[in-house]
Amino acid sequence: MSDDTSAEIRDTRKDWVVEHREMYLSSGGAEGHIMDVTAVGGRSFATHCLVKYVGRKSGKVFITPLCYADIGGEVVICASKGGADHHPAWYLNIREAKTVDFQIATQAFRATWREPEGEERDRIWAFMVACHPFYADYQKSTDRLIPLVMLKAVEPRPVFTPDEATGTRQF
Repeated sequence: MSDDTSAEIRDTRKDWVVEHREMYLSSGGAEGHIMDVTAVGGRSFATHCLVKYVGRKSGKVFITPLCYADIGGEVVICASKGGADHHPAWYLNIREAKTVDFQIATQAFRATWREPEGEERDRIWAFMVACHPFYADYQKSTDRLIPLVMLKAVEPRPVFTPDEATGTRQF
C-alpha cells in the first residue's frame, strides 16, 4: 500500500475513530464496546477495546480504540493500520513498555503483553480474520507481516477517563 493510499484511509476514518473514542470514554465504557463496522467490511456486532499507553518519544498518554478478540484468556489486538506499509504508533509505543492498560466495556485492567510466533501466530491470525474479516484484506495490501499483540490482564484498574489522555492520536 502506498503512503498516498494510507493517507486516504486515515483521512476517511479519522472522524469516526475520534467520535468512537470519545463515546467510549465519556460513557465509562457503557457505549462503544460493540459497534457496527459493516461499512468497512466487518461485522455488525464487532467488539472494541480501549488501549492506554505512553508515547515512547513524547511521554504523553494516549488512548486508542481497537478491535479485539478474546482467545485462551488473552485479549488479542492487531497492529494493522488499515494495511499501511508501516506499523501504527500505538504498536511501536507498546513495544517499548513492560505493561499496558486496556479497557473492555466497563472494566479496565493493567496487562502484560506478548507477540505470538510461529504456529501459534498462524492459529491466532486465522481466529482474528474469522472475527474481523477486513484484516485479511489489510494483510494483502502490505508486504509487512501485520503484528498481533496478546494482552494478559494482571490487575484491575479504574475505567479510563477523557482527561487521562494527554496526547492526541496521530493518524
